[in-house]
Amino acid sequence: MEILKILVIDAVTVVIAFTALWAICSSIRDVTMVDAWWALGMALLALATFLQMDVVTDRRLLLLGLCALWAFRLGGYLFWRWRDHGPDRRYVRMMEKAQEKRGWGYARASFWLVFVTQAPLQFIVALPVMLGQLQGEPVALGALAYGGAALALFGIMFESIGDFQLTRFRKNPDNAGKVLNTGLWRYTRHPNYFGDACVWWGLFAIGAETGLGWFALPGPVLLTWTLMKWSGAPTLEFRMRKTKPEYADYIATTSGFVPWPPKRA
Repeated sequence: MEILKILVIDAVTVVIAFTALWAICSSIRDVTMVDAWWALGMALLALATFLQMDVVTDRRLLLLGLCALWAFRLGGYLFWRWRDHGPDRRYVRMMEKAQEKRGWGYARASFWLVFVTQAPLQFIVALPVMLGQLQGEPVALGALAYGGAALALFGIMFESIGDFQLTRFRKNPDNAGKVLNTGLWRYTRHPNYFGDACVWWGLFAIGAETGLGWFALPGPVLLTWTLMKWSGAPTLEFRMRKTKPEYADYIATTSGFVPWPPKRA
């Protein structure tokens, strides 16, 4: 019952945070901010769980620290990108279509199409940093936890480098209409997505040394599937194919997810 109580409090935290964010985004008629909150909200869930624990353990500190490092790096980058680039075209089209075809107002469309969808997904993906903290008797960190920490740190570094390379590429006006195929982007079309997956599989491994941590498996599975098959790569690549003719050749030669030496054209 104690575990259920903690998870209920975490779920209520998600609902309150997303409701507040929905009110803000509806008032400014731009939901792009939700992307930054996708990451930052994970850290909030890790913290909400940590604050309900009676004892501070190495595993709890490790999960909270790594999650916070990942969240503030990615959330800060996405927030800066929103302020620098303006509203995300995906969300703009989504809201326009809902208003034109369904007759919904902005608040209603954003509530049902964005916030109601993302809130439960965030809770599920964040399971490793919640369930991984809920062991009864403290269990010493072992090889699996250290390996998971190394994988998470690698993922944070990998996606950070990928985002830096992409930002620098886009800032050069000579690259307008071109495809980034150097640096990490030479070996995978989505180094940021691959790095994200590494982080959350690593966090899962840290928590999996406790019996309850294994029940967090749906979190990294859902995240990986989302990035590879649903709202991540497929959405982005559909747009890139339409706007950049070179992208078809890029797809033919470059791995879609796991870094791998490029094929010959």
